[in-house]
Amino acid sequence: MIEVKGHNGQVAFDGQYVTITRKGILGRMTVGKGEKRIHISQISSVQWKPAGPFVNGFIQFSAAGGNERRSKFGSQTTSAVNDENSVIFTTRQKTAFEELRAAIETAIANHHTPGGQGLPHTVPGLQSVADELQKLLELHEKGVISADELNQQKRRLLDG
Repeated sequence: MIEVKGHNGQVAFDGQYVTITRKGILGRMTVGKGEKRIHISQISSVQWKPAGPFVNGFIQFSAAGGNERRSKFGSQTTSAVNDENSVIFTTRQKTAFEELRAAIETAIANHHTPGGQGLPHTVPGLQSVADELQKLLELHEKGVISADELNQQKRRLLDG
């Protein structure tokens, strides 16, 4: 479990879920107090702006189908303050947030690889499916299987 505290919230990552928690007056004034959990399979991107000597940084999680808007030049951090999927951090907190970011991005990548947590181990890799489809097509061309059998087997392979 990785837990890091930012300027306007706390982010925890348990290997499967990213949990953003906001408390206190700052939480109430920005996006509201409470907790938001996002499974790594729902995260489509992680936006990162490092903190500098005069500006805060932020980490932002985007979900597929989310309604995002682009920030104007020079106002990314200001926009992130009011985004429920973002947490602002200072230069002192930057190292902890870099470690969090690396762990989350690694988990997302592992989730989307064949044989990873996101795919059952019994599902053949994409190359295997293509090979099997090619073999079925060759069998059909040789007259070993009918067009109906070919279509039935193609559906079985592609539907998983």
